[in-house]
Amino acid sequence: MTPSNIPLTKLNVFSLKGVQMRTFHITWLTFFICFFGWFGLAPLMPTIKQELNLTKSQIGNIVIASVSGTIVARLIIGRLCDSWGPRKTYTALLLLGALPVTFVGLANDYATFLLFRLAISIIGASFVITQFHTSVMFAANIKGTANAVAGGWGNLGGGITNMTMPLVFAAILGLGYTSQQAWRYAMILPGLLMLLAAFLYYRYTKDTPEGNYDEIKREKKAAPKTNYSILKDWRIWALALAYAMGFGMEITFDNVAALHFVQAFKLSQSSAGFWAGVFGLMNLFARALGGIFSDKIGKKQGMRGKGIFLALMLLLEGIGLLLFAKAGTLPLAIISMISFALFLKMVNGATYAMTPFIHSKNIGLISGIVGAGGNVGGMLFGFLFKSDSITYAEAFRYIGFTVIAVSFIILFTRFAKRSTTTAAASLQPASVA
Repeated sequence: MTPSNIPLTKLNVFSLKGVQMRTFHITWLTFFICFFGWFGLAPLMPTIKQELNLTKSQIGNIVIASVSGTIVARLIIGRLCDSWGPRKTYTALLLLGALPVTFVGLANDYATFLLFRLAISIIGASFVITQFHTSVMFAANIKGTANAVAGGWGNLGGGITNMTMPLVFAAILGLGYTSQQAWRYAMILPGLLMLLAAFLYYRYTKDTPEGNYDEIKREKKAAPKTNYSILKDWRIWALALAYAMGFGMEITFDNVAALHFVQAFKLSQSSAGFWAGVFGLMNLFARALGGIFSDKIGKKQGMRGKGIFLALMLLLEGIGLLLFAKAGTLPLAIISMISFALFLKMVNGATYAMTPFIHSKNIGLISGIVGAGGNVGGMLFGFLFKSDSITYAEAFRYIGFTVIAVSFIILFTRFAKRSTTTAAASLQPASVA
């Protein structure tokens, strides 16, 4: 029988037994809720665009702002997880992030809305806490899978948000409110959900299987000194680059998908939100598959095998993006979207199946850097959709070629610092006393 105060070697997603599984379920659910706050405005942008008279360039700036604050926030949050603990860090982030989400409806012009969108973007740092928390709750043999499932189910919030917020908007319209009022009132719901999540996280999770940082012995609670010399390790930046192509593209698509479907295929706001939501629904299993396959490959081929797998997923994602960019009809667009979504989300899972093994004593810092890489990608991609000189389809094509180029960078990166045998051995199940 596995003791309750050590990392688990198995992931039983149907269990709530023990602090490890309770924390696992609360952390992915919290990340799921954070997507409602972070991207709740995205499927409502057709209405907001009309009300605030936004230009394509202004919408591009809003897309950039929606991910920019996350870059700095993820670096800070990663360090706080190492020193302050994930439980307090998540609670504080939820309480702070709920404010701009709840009150974004007060914005009446482009400048104010842009500032609110920038403030809301700090919520994206929630991902780092989720990945840190699952990393400390599970043993090496299952860490990648646990990270991928938690991240994937949390990212599922992006798809559900695209589907749900237009329905909330429509329900408020049905109560007799105008469209200008409805999108504002709709954002109060994610704010309230974040406050509920803050209570659940503080009340029912622990920092580690042994307990909270302030409850265990000082010598165990004290976080190791941050070794900033690890930043010279190219592998960290390679994974950040891969995550820029994976999660960076995911949050970009979450931001522009509804608008793209409205403009390119003349869909209604609710229909566009539905198809944009299908993209997010792939997280139900696709990100988990990336982590599961990466763990299985790692047991036999070590980090080198994981790196080759990641490179292959990036290559297939890039090809799928090129097909999506060329799709001239809605059915072709949907098929190609599902194709690149599958491999994109497997890229995300495979990336964080590798991240905890780069330098195990600085998981928070490295998770923050790799996670920030995703948002840097999202920010840079945003400039393509801001440009008046290229169409959305052209932007998708340029990103597709970039993803393919990065796949070759990952392929030639030497992730294994040790021999394949030694690296593979480090990923085997930990012994249980």
